[in-house]
Amino acid sequence: MNISQSLFKLDYGGKIEREIAKMLTAFEEMKFDTGRYPKRWLALKLLEADTEILERVQSMPNGEQVIALAKQGADHVQSMLGDDFDLLTADRRYGFINGVVRQSLHRPQMDRITLTDRIDDIVTHKWFGLPVFFAVMYVVFRLVIDVSSPFLDWTDAVINGPIANGMRFLLNLLPLPAWIHSLVIDGIVAGVGGVLVFVPGLLILYFFLALLEDSGYMSRAAFVMDRFMRIVGLHGKSFIPMILGFGCAVPAIYATRTIASRRDRVLTALLVPLMSCSARLPVYVVFGLAFFGSRAGTVIWAMYALGIVVAMLAGMVFTRTILKPDATSAFVLELPPYRQPAMKSVLIHMWENTREFVRKAGTMILFTSVVMWFLLNLPWGVTEQRDSYFGKVSNAISPIFTPLGFGSWETGGALVSGFMAKEIVVSTMSQIYLGGEDVEVVEPKTFSEEVIGVGTGFVDATISSGKILLSIIPGVNLIGEEAESEDTALSIALRKQFTPLSAVSLLIFVLLYVPCVATLGAIKHEFGTSWAVTSAVYQTMVAWLMAFIVYQGGLLLGLG
Repeated sequence: MNISQSLFKLDYGGKIEREIAKMLTAFEEMKFDTGRYPKRWLALKLLEADTEILERVQSMPNGEQVIALAKQGADHVQSMLGDDFDLLTADRRYGFINGVVRQSLHRPQMDRITLTDRIDDIVTHKWFGLPVFFAVMYVVFRLVIDVSSPFLDWTDAVINGPIANGMRFLLNLLPLPAWIHSLVIDGIVAGVGGVLVFVPGLLILYFFLALLEDSGYMSRAAFVMDRFMRIVGLHGKSFIPMILGFGCAVPAIYATRTIASRRDRVLTALLVPLMSCSARLPVYVVFGLAFFGSRAGTVIWAMYALGIVVAMLAGMVFTRTILKPDATSAFVLELPPYRQPAMKSVLIHMWENTREFVRKAGTMILFTSVVMWFLLNLPWGVTEQRDSYFGKVSNAISPIFTPLGFGSWETGGALVSGFMAKEIVVSTMSQIYLGGEDVEVVEPKTFSEEVIGVGTGFVDATISSGKILLSIIPGVNLIGEEAESEDTALSIALRKQFTPLSAVSLLIFVLLYVPCVATLGAIKHEFGTSWAVTSAVYQTMVAWLMAFIVYQGGLLLGLG
């Protein structure tokens, strides 16, 4: 070993070599016994903050002084060269290896710059990578809203038309009391149907996310975010659960098991619920289309981007308080070559995720809708929903939300119900605003007419979505003035209760406030009750503060 060391020494460059020399001088001056470790190798490992070496040196005489000196040297190099010490040394080693391979290995002449390399020069660029990521997500959410909008209108028409009419017809055939009719139509159809309306949007969202994953781009997104994750004491591996959080926070929490450090796992789990899961999308869509029309896609993208920004800020606070970082482990990520997505795999991914959402609608949301109907109609004989059990409780807590611009009992109650699942916010609003309203009497249609209407409506929605999709091509405009979505009954009701400013405030609150029961259960299972309580409390506080700042700031600027 000593012979090989004398024959060869890798030069890491002037700045790094000076810090190595300082460490070697310090070893001599402190009479520090490096034991069986070669001095130069040990100096490098200390400067790189190798976890195992730090633990061993710490117990040696003068070990604390040596470690402090190494940290000072590494910070000095990082401030001059703009990157972590371990990344700089790794780059030098790989550069040396690459040079040796080039000189000793002769390959047939070929184009060494692949298409993947050319694309990665842009999407993983130090400065361009992050804007590209946000641009990609912006395009995705614009497509989700614009392309799905005709199908949302069609689904709403089917649920409130043939399905609701069919349920009324069947109920009228049976000698059932009036409250059963109300439970089914005003409770189940209005509640569950109000959520199922957004299934087309979820299908399209999961389709595009599956395309990005299967093409190889999502791993690039994790790589790009690594630099920013390090600001909060994490690395790019923690961003992978966050990406999963765009679908559902529960599997994302369990995905933190791949992270070695418990501290990093806990911090990641506290940040994951700030990602906009698919359950929040119905709330975004209904308010986005009601108040912002063609700009709804931009508003929804802003919610997703805001979730990431707030997660970074929250991470910085936790890192400097209760979750101070330990030695950060290296982040190793294989970047697969770009490939054409396999359509079968994409469709399976899309179907599996959407099926899970529909399953939830058929269980949790159905149960909650039934319970909510009873709470809105008890005690028996109540004529005003405000005087029901639900209305009284909601009215008691509504002042909390008044400074945020949505202090009505209806909204307060809907937000409380969202504790079960964020989709239920829409379900509850549908029951409150639409349940029990007078139904316009129209001439009944035959079964065949209903079927034909559903079929022609679907064809029209497909054609409209196709035109919107083709109109993305520069110079192509097939939609003219048709892009505006039709108003739903819920949209009309919401515009009577909210202004655009208070709608934005509500969206921010829904984005950030207490995670759903299932997410809190996953955090409790993985990390204990105290961390689940911490997640619920801090998110609700952050949500209230952010919504307050946006609403009150908007009023001061004359935007209310």
